[in-house]
Amino acid sequence: MDQIQHKFIEVKGLKLHVAEIGSGPNVVLFLHGFPEIWYSWRHQMVAVAEAAFRALAPDFRGYGLSDQPLEPEKASFSDLIKDLGALLDALGVDKVFLVGKDFGAVPAYLFSLLHQERVRGVVSLGIPHRSPSYPLAYHEHLPEGFYVSRWQEPGRAEADFGRLDAKTVVRNIYILFSRSEIPIAAENQEIMDIVDPSTPLPPWFTEEDLEEYSSLYQKSGFRTALKVPYRSFKEDHGITDYIIKVPTLLVMGEKDYVFKFAGMEEYIRSGKVREFVPQLEIVFSPEGTHFIQEQSPGEVNRLLLDFLKRHI
Repeated sequence: MDQIQHKFIEVKGLKLHVAEIGSGPNVVLFLHGFPEIWYSWRHQMVAVAEAAFRALAPDFRGYGLSDQPLEPEKASFSDLIKDLGALLDALGVDKVFLVGKDFGAVPAYLFSLLHQERVRGVVSLGIPHRSPSYPLAYHEHLPEGFYVSRWQEPGRAEADFGRLDAKTVVRNIYILFSRSEIPIAAENQEIMDIVDPSTPLPPWFTEEDLEEYSSLYQKSGFRTALKVPYRSFKEDHGITDYIIKVPTLLVMGEKDYVFKFAGMEEYIRSGKVREFVPQLEIVFSPEGTHFIQEQSPGEVNRLLLDFLKRHI
């Protein structure tokens, strides 16, 4: 990872951190999920750079090495969209491939809707695009202890996480989210209580990886990370046409707990998703979990490079 370079770009008074490797006119911008940072794309960045692409991976505002917004409770997906445009301008990038994982797929989709002329294609890991006209009300079919419901409640996750150090919080989330079961706490539990402290990390995630994440969350904390995404899903972006008009690849791990959300599997397998993404390719990974790009980097790199090379 030593060949990956790091820079800071000022956007609207905030210094945003961007990791970069590779050169050339074809640019791939990687957008992380939660509780991730730029580092979650380490394997993919090196692979695309070796294939003659320029790879960029920012930490979203409030995450990792990027500055916190002055008012984290007002952070929004709209901020992330504007940040992406400003970063591309500052880096001299006109058109880009967007690769998003987990909630990072949301700004990828939104940016392609709002700025189609700047997007060559979109790759999403684990999250399909859909229009607000087709809601997936999976939370209505889950108990009160569903982790998203808990974390949408202001102060609940902050109190839960605050009992532990950042390293333990990240460790617990990686353990929970790499399972195929949806994380749900009992009535007398908090989400952090679900994980037995003796549970080992997933075999593909090392203590050194954990240290990389936790060292940055010790700096950033979780205030902005809980606002975006968990408390920002209902924003109005002023979009009237939700049809993605660029080539798109969805890689869906069949052991990703998200696949078990009510309506999710049917939405994808039935082809309903293609009503909103006509140029969509779907690849199912039988062993893939929520962190498929770190769990199976060889598989993801192969799929990603195949897509990129076909759509240059």
